[in-house]
Amino acid sequence: MKTLEKITLIIYSNLILILSIVVCLLIFGWLDMGLVGDMFYRIIVGETSSKIVLGLSIIFILLSIKCIFFDSTSKEQIKERQGVLLENESGKLLISKETIENLVNSVALNFQSAEQVTTRVELDKENNVKVYVNLIISSDAVIKDLSANLQTKIKEKVKTATDLDVKEVNITVKKVAPKKEEQA
Repeated sequence: MKTLEKITLIIYSNLILILSIVVCLLIFGWLDMGLVGDMFYRIIVGETSSKIVLGLSIIFILLSIKCIFFDSTSKEQIKERQGVLLENESGKLLISKETIENLVNSVALNFQSAEQVTTRVELDKENNVKVYVNLIISSDAVIKDLSANLQTKIKEKVKTATDLDVKEVNITVKKVAPKKEEQA
């Protein structure tokens, strides 16, 4: 969130808090309506105070319109969320998260004991890749060996295909599939 938006949010939050407290005090009868009305009247009618209030109101209206209708996220930030943007002297290359996920799925499904695979990829601002793999494995799988081999192969394949270093490969074995009996 940009600094201007943070400041605007803080000011709005404080204004709403003050207005809410005043309304509550008026409803409970702890504050006189005539006193509040008199105070607002003096602020709005006064020569200097009315100009200040008008200026602040215009600024708040413009900031409200900006915050409501204009997204502060830049196109570059949107692209970063969608994938990794690589640049060289010839141009740009966007490798989407989906591409990396499909690559990881293909590596995992090459293991005979992996029956079903779902993958999620997270990227940070430094293009560090974290891979989360959920597996359903066959009952004859050695989970420790499978996960170690899978982590190594995923890191190698992503590095070879995309030139990105995978910082973590986190594997979750969701289920062990029952043994399929052969029909005679």
